[in-house]
Order: sequence, then C-alpha cells, then structure tokens
Amino acid sequence: MNTAPRSDALQFQVRPEIKTLPDSGIVEVWKMGFTVPDVIGLWVGEGDLPTTRFICDAAAQSLNAGETFYTYKGGIPELRQGLSAYYKRHWNIDVSDQRIIVTSSGMNAMVLIVQTLCGAGDNAVCISPSWPNIFAAIQVMGAEPRQVALTGDEKGWHLDMEKLFAACDARTKAIYLASPGNPTGWVMPEDQRRALLDFARQKRIAIIADEVYGRLIYDGRSVAPSFLEIAGPDDPVFVVNSFSKTWAMTGWRVGWIVAPQAITHKLEMLIEYNTSGGQTFTQRACVVALEQGEEWVKWMIDRCRQSRDVVMKRVAQMNRVQVIPAEAAFYLMLRVEDMGDATDFCKRLVVDGRVGLAPGTAFGAGGEQYVRLCYAQSPERIGLAMDRLAKFLSDR
Repeated sequence: MNTAPRSDALQFQVRPEIKTLPDSGIVEVWKMGFTVPDVIGLWVGEGDLPTTRFICDAAAQSLNAGETFYTYKGGIPELRQGLSAYYKRHWNIDVSDQRIIVTSSGMNAMVLIVQTLCGAGDNAVCISPSWPNIFAAIQVMGAEPRQVALTGDEKGWHLDMEKLFAACDARTKAIYLASPGNPTGWVMPEDQRRALLDFARQKRIAIIADEVYGRLIYDGRSVAPSFLEIAGPDDPVFVVNSFSKTWAMTGWRVGWIVAPQAITHKLEMLIEYNTSGGQTFTQRACVVALEQGEEWVKWMIDRCRQSRDVVMKRVAQMNRVQVIPAEAAFYLMLRVEDMGDATDFCKRLVVDGRVGLAPGTAFGAGGEQYVRLCYAQSPERIGLAMDRLAKFLSDR
C-alpha cells in the first residue's frame, strides 16, 4: 500500500514558488518512451555518442591515484587555466583564470548566478523559446521570469530589441539569452549583442549569456560569437558554458562560469553552500578533453552538420511541415500543419510513429506552434526517423 501523503496534506509549509513549479513538458513525453519499444528518441538535448575513451581513461586514472577528496570550490587550477587557454585558442581573447568558476553542471552555474542576482519581487527577462530550466530557476528564487519571444520565418529566428528593452523595468536584475539557442539554434547578431551590452551597462542589469552550444556552429564558422569578445572584465556579464554538449559529457555534470572579477569570491561561497564543490576526477577528465579532444570535437560537429542537412532535405519534401533554419546548436523547430496541441501530437508520434520529439510549449513563449527535434545522432538514424515521421504524417 502506498502510504505517502498527498502534497496537499503535508504537515508543513512549502513555499508557493515550489508548489507552483510546472512539470517539464519534455520529460512528460520522454517518459512515454520507456514503455514503447523501438522509439527513436530525438526529444532530449544529448546525442547518441558515449564519452570518448581517452576522456574516460583520464577520470579512471585520477580515481586510481586516490583523488577522491574535497577540492577547490571554484575548480582545480589546471582546469581553470585550461579554460583560459581554450578561450585564447578558439576566440583569441584573454580571460583570466581568476574569473573562471567551475560548477557542477551548466544548470548549477545558472542556479548560482540566479541566486546571486534575483530575489523576491525581482524579475529577469528571458529571450524565448528557451531551455525551460532557467524559467524555473528564477521562479524558485521568488522572482518573475519575463519572456520576450523570438519570431521565426523561412530565413530563421529574429529578435525585436525594442520589445526586449521594453520588458525591462526598475525590478529587472538580469537578461538571459542563449546564443546559440536551445531550441532554436538562433545566434544573436553582433549589432544586437553590442546594443544589449550598452543597455545593460546603462541600466545596471546583468546579462546571463548561455554559450553552451558555442562550438556547435556550421556553414564555415568554427565558433559562435561570444559576449566575452566585446565585454570587459568588470562588465555585468556572466557567461555560462558546459562540457556536456561539445564533448558528449552530459552525465558528467561539469560546467563553468566566466564572471566579473569582483563577484567570483561570492560565487565560490555559494558553491560551498550548494554542493561544497565538484570532483577532482571529473575535472581531470575535462582538462584532457580540452587538451586532446579537438579532433574528436571537429568530427562530432561535422556529424551533426550532416544530420542537420538530412532533416532539412527530408522535411522540405513533407507537405505539412515547415522547418525554421538554424545555423547552430543541434536542434530544429518544426511547425506541423493541423498539429493541434503540441504535447498531444508528440505523444501520438511516440506511440504510433515511434519517434520522440519535444513539444514547443515546453520552451515558453514563441514555441507553442512547434515541436523540437534534436539531430545529434548519426545521419543514418536521423534518416530512419524522417522515414517514420513522413509515414506518420501521411497516414493522417
């Protein structure tokens, strides 16, 4: 017998912000796949490749060497220095290792920043559709996530800067954006980045720049633009990144923040109160990923490009589907004619089509009429998923 009390019968008070947290629309569909055989899951933000062997070996060597004790709250020096060199190597910018804080995942980085900036009665403006966890992180702190939606057309995604600035007021503590974006693949143009930085300086509003997909860019570029290319070390800019996507390390849970120098000590204090710091052995593996992983990363990015091209070509042949072009990340947003409710559509597709997509409603304003497809799998498997999607649509 299940004797667990109902949430409305608990004999203690739960904060309203926690009571009203919504379930993830992505997870709702994803869980269905556990009971449906032979589903090609393109719903979550990870690929089909396990972490490559030499990265795993580095973690094993660290464990075998006994590196299982507490370590630096802000990350081992070798990793912070390695990340500083990484920015110099790929973006040709000088980022002091003293500004780099290693975190227990990109999500943990977001939570730390939101805890630093936002409190009850504040708001943070978020460019959407976007990764939904950021909305929840803001809400948990008692602040309001205000969404400003991109618009999509046959040329891509577009941001109205006037709407973005108009959404800010005296209670706005931060502006969040992901560039390259999840789920859109949108990359913020340079003129908009500079305009946003000028606005943030004037209004004393922090920018939270999610650059997790900064290496996953195609069509002739090796890196996506970074706010670190235009922002000074004392500007109100927090750049978040992660090892999850670029090095196929989603389960390792290691991310980092590049923060204004004056706030790094406070972030280290928050790490003490949140997780007490990361693990040495995972960070040793990250050092090796930075030092030895470049050829693997290039191969993986090219594989994603091929899979993206498969989706674009096949969807163009489907009468009922429109795809918004994307130049980065590993997602595409599809608009299906007569789809109805996006979540219901995705559930039917799992059961009857054996393909898993994520409903666009999970990503906030601007995503309601879309479903998200993650193409970070082999071109052959993506082709099979497109066969199934085409058949599912033709049968209806």
